[in-house]
Amino acid sequence: MEPEKLAMLIMITGALIVLALLIKAGLRKLRLPPMLGFLLVGFALRLLDERYGCLGSAGREVMHFLGILGVIVLLFRVGLESDLAGLVKQLRCASVIWFANVAASAALGYLAARYLLRLEFIPSLVVATAMTATSVGIPSLIWRDAKALDSEDGERFIDVAELDDISGVILMALLFAVLPALKDSGTNGIWAIVGKEASKFAVKLVLFAGGCYLFSRYVEKRLTGWLRQFENAPSLMLIVAGIGFMIAAAAGLIGFSAAIGAFFAGLAFSRDPKSVDLDASFGSVYELFSPFFFYSIGLLIDPGALTTGLVLGSALVVAAIGGKLLGTVFSARLFVGWTAAAVLGVSLVPRAEITLLIMRRSHAMGEWAAPAPVYAGMVFVALVTCVAVPPVLHWMLRKRQKR
Repeated sequence: MEPEKLAMLIMITGALIVLALLIKAGLRKLRLPPMLGFLLVGFALRLLDERYGCLGSAGREVMHFLGILGVIVLLFRVGLESDLAGLVKQLRCASVIWFANVAASAALGYLAARYLLRLEFIPSLVVATAMTATSVGIPSLIWRDAKALDSEDGERFIDVAELDDISGVILMALLFAVLPALKDSGTNGIWAIVGKEASKFAVKLVLFAGGCYLFSRYVEKRLTGWLRQFENAPSLMLIVAGIGFMIAAAAGLIGFSAAIGAFFAGLAFSRDPKSVDLDASFGSVYELFSPFFFYSIGLLIDPGALTTGLVLGSALVVAAIGGKLLGTVFSARLFVGWTAAAVLGVSLVPRAEITLLIMRRSHAMGEWAAPAPVYAGMVFVALVTCVAVPPVLHWMLRKRQKR
């Protein structure tokens, strides 16, 4: 790379780091998710690159790499903050609501994509999988601001959202295991193909998850205890993050994605309360790299596909909202009243990290997996659900507290 282009790339990277902090501070005052600003900045960078060539192919590769690091820290934190022990205690209620909302979201997403928008089978399958996930972070901030996160309803929301995250990660891995085979054979013998690839995937998953479990049970606590003798909390968290990166890379080497490995690495450390306490020290690493994931999402939006993408996205928004509300409200009604069920349903509507990760990786596989308009449409779904839900959820929680 020429020195001038390298200097320009360094300047752009520094500007993006500074912008991330300013965007986060500004949008939080407006009660908007920082993700909105990051995506728009990434799209603006795409426009500037097409007009002035400020990034070039080498610069786009660097942004792609930084986006992968952002994915790893995002899912490592998701895993790190998961409370599997608490989830098991509430599994009966949470699992019923989880299954219903995931099934309804996938079904409505597929039907809307395949029969309403007339998409091909594989893009419709990608959309259906992306629809199953939810965003824990955005609604949990609203619950926390309302001082309701520690309530019974708040704990139920966290349990179901964590199950959505876990199933979203597993479904994502299974999706990318079967897509290449489906591309080659189409829908001919689809169940045989899915069964064969799912069996291979299950073996890999069991082996990898088993390795993470053994590490978590017999190594992690001793390792972090030994490291505490030499390093304070911030430095120790960097070592933990480094181990998480290595586990993520190991997942990539055996055929999973680094994102899957990062999630399981976070789960491996989540069983030790002292490791979870170190999450505050992980904040700087998270703040540095996570915005680049959303920048990279915006960078991949094709301006030529934007108009069609918005039309597709408008239809998919209805399916995204309807799937979570229908699946959640009617299943939650078995355990709570209509009002609490409605609040839970609205809380699960936002789509963010895992949904966008599925679309990003599918789009990278080619137009056959996620055409540019479909990719843009699902980004639009994430934007609308993450911007529209917070004020509605805030109003519902405040009204419920008054009652």
